Amino acid sequence: MKKVFLMTALMVFGLLLFSGSAALAGETAGEYIDDSTMHTQVTAIVVKDPDAHYFKIGVTVTQGDVVLPGFVNSKITEERLMAKIGEIKGVKSVKSLLKVEEVKEKEQPKEQPKEQPKEQPKDQPR
Repeated sequence: MKKVFLMTALMVFGLLLFSGSAALAGETAGEYIDDSTMHTQVTAIVVKDPDAHYFKIGVTVTQGDVVLPGFVNSKITEERLMAKIGEIKGVKSVKSLLKVEEVKEKEQPKEQPKEQPKEQPKDQPR
């Protein structure tokens, strides 16, 4: 019976200890935002940005630290994304591993000079 009482007391003490850790950190359950929620918000910002090549930008979130590997079309786009992502609640830092990639215009086939019609020999009188 002592063992059951001791185990019950330890379990209750453990539960009280772990349930109070969020309150000690100054966060309530409603204020805590997990990494997957931040990942979704960061991805939405990247997708909505008109100049971002979102298919070339990765998003990694670990304990509130956001890392962006990939490519963008300009330094301005990179700075705008980082500023918007930094405003998300719960984001501690934003690290950019983005590289600026020059956008190449679609290569159009070169026009070949039109051939001049060959002069046909004039009919010679017979």
